[in-house]
Amino acid sequence: MLISAVRKSELNAEFRIDSEYYSPENLRKEDAVLNHNHEFLGNLCGLIAGPFGSTVTAERYDENSGKRYIRGKDIQTPFVVDADPVFIEGGLFDELPQFHLKENDILLTVVGMNFGKAAIVSSEDIPSIFSCKSTLIRNAKINVWYLLTYLSCDVGHGLVRRGQRGAAQPGINLFDIKTVPVPIFSEDFQSKVEYLVKTAKDILRKSAASFVESQDILLSEIGLDHWQPKHQLFFVKSYSDTEQSERVDAEYFQPKYEEIEQAIKEYSGGYSTIGEEFKQNKSTFKIDDKKVYQYVEIGSVNVSNGEIIPNEVLGEELPANAKRALKKGDVIVSKVRTYRGAITIVEESGYVGSGAFTVLHENDRINKETLLAFLHSKPLLAWSLKPNTGTSYPVIVDNDILNLPIPLIPESKQTKIQEKVTESFSFRKQYKHLLDCAKRAVEIAIDKDEKSANAWLKDQAEV
Repeated sequence: MLISAVRKSELNAEFRIDSEYYSPENLRKEDAVLNHNHEFLGNLCGLIAGPFGSTVTAERYDENSGKRYIRGKDIQTPFVVDADPVFIEGGLFDELPQFHLKENDILLTVVGMNFGKAAIVSSEDIPSIFSCKSTLIRNAKINVWYLLTYLSCDVGHGLVRRGQRGAAQPGINLFDIKTVPVPIFSEDFQSKVEYLVKTAKDILRKSAASFVESQDILLSEIGLDHWQPKHQLFFVKSYSDTEQSERVDAEYFQPKYEEIEQAIKEYSGGYSTIGEEFKQNKSTFKIDDKKVYQYVEIGSVNVSNGEIIPNEVLGEELPANAKRALKKGDVIVSKVRTYRGAITIVEESGYVGSGAFTVLHENDRINKETLLAFLHSKPLLAWSLKPNTGTSYPVIVDNDILNLPIPLIPESKQTKIQEKVTESFSFRKQYKHLLDCAKRAVEIAIDKDEKSANAWLKDQAEV
């Protein structure tokens, strides 16, 4: 049993009395920061809450406007991702100038199970506005890259998460964000952290470029390299088509989906189905209430680069949807529309996964890298909208993925695709190493001192 004793005079300004707020770990992190020169986040920068939720709705989306709407799911520490961007009407964008983003702004997610993620806004992310599920951090009086790293490291992220309010829809309010303490180290140390994060971002671009090349090889092979979605307002289908599919919704019969499937089925090398070419992992496991599990939910997968960041969850606290014992080499495919880009290859053993994934394993003729490039390509991400069911929480089912036709790409082309995906993942590991070094250096500086952090950095990252 863990016990913390706190005097009434030490309760925060809003008189928080929930035990988790004063847990020994939270108090340790707070004391470690307060032992250094520090300032509270609200005194270091400006904070702007996102627009009211009903201001921006799907009816106001316009994919041709060029004005991006950055949602909570687009914020993947430490950068904004663009795997599944949405755009809003230019007129609505102009009506909300107070929410226009600027380069080097930081967005902090404030709602949802994974609130507390921080991402920096780059020039390629604008023009854009942000959603009500985020708070904007602007005009920081310290190095913004250092601040980003602090908010992403175990100490800073933990002190942000400390302010959690609510259970069904957890989140954090402006007061709690303002009162997060931030350690102030030398400008030289902050610059070293900035260098690491910026270098990591450059490597991430290389990773993305290699992955795009893998998709280009595949799409060029099957003739979908120049495919563009064309949403038709009207078209005619026979009644027999609706009977066969047991669907009557117009979106299901959009001709753009037929174009994709036709290209696959007319491929000169032939085609099969995913269910015929890959084994479905339906494994279950017996939960040990006292064991800590590495749990992978759909929000654990970075939809931009496929990185998996599992949550450490005690067995007795695992959600009912924690169903799969994931294996190294499995391909996990999100069945939830809002995370349709959450598709990746599991690179480590020991993870348990959500039932919101279809889990596939190599069988023989098609390698997992080719499957990944195929499912993550623009046409197939578009196709994944076709079989959606539900409105408030649209999903597809296992059979929708298993019955999807897949081209039988020749082995020589599969090898090239595999090489590019492997190269992409190698860059991703380098990127993660540099980010981890930056965060760990900040944590060492907090737990010990700046001198120790610099010595560690020199050994680990040659900075």
